Amino acid sequence: MSVQQVPLTHESILEMFREIGEQMKETDRKFQETDRKIQETSAQMKETDRKIQETSAQQKVTDRIVKRTSKEIGALGSRIGKIIENMVKGDIVAKFRAFDYEIDDYCEKKKFENKSLGVRGEIDLFLENGDIAILIEVKTTLETKDVRKHIDRLEKFRRYVDTKGVDKRRFIGAVAGAVIEGDAEEFAHENGIYVIIQSGKAVDIITPPEGFVAKKW
Repeated sequence: MSVQQVPLTHESILEMFREIGEQMKETDRKFQETDRKIQETSAQMKETDRKIQETSAQQKVTDRIVKRTSKEIGALGSRIGKIIENMVKGDIVAKFRAFDYEIDDYCEKKKFENKSLGVRGEIDLFLENGDIAILIEVKTTLETKDVRKHIDRLEKFRRYVDTKGVDKRRFIGAVAGAVIEGDAEEFAHENGIYVIIQSGKAVDIITPPEGFVAKKW
């Protein structure tokens, strides 16, 4: 059985051209949409490249800051070491002897740690005579928060020592600074902590106020 062909008419030919025209319009629309997406992708790639360049520039700035900060921290450590050196040369031992503490030995940067207790720390300058020890924290600029931290350090050191057996030594606290800010001095004295001030190569124990009693841990 043969397929019956539809005879071409003027109207069918016009309909074919109309359909072809619509298909060409759709194809053109798709080409335009594809071109738009290509342009958007190109713009996004340029933006991504710009952000990468910005990040790279920011990283360079961060690297410079880290490098400068590392140098400043190193300088700070050197400065604190110099204060400790000046305290020893300035005969801080003799100055505490004037307060009736018969110090006969000292050491710098005394570390302690007990992992089971979760305590650790470092004493900048440790003075002792067998019965009593004075634990000194040194700062370039002494603030109230530093005094609080040293009180906490003294309590930790007491717990650390007690785990090692019978130790009848009593521990006294002192804080030192080239500059003393705010109410750090007053707060220290209120909590039974001595305050040491450095000026040039000289160091002095600030005379405690009337009624001051050194706290013993």
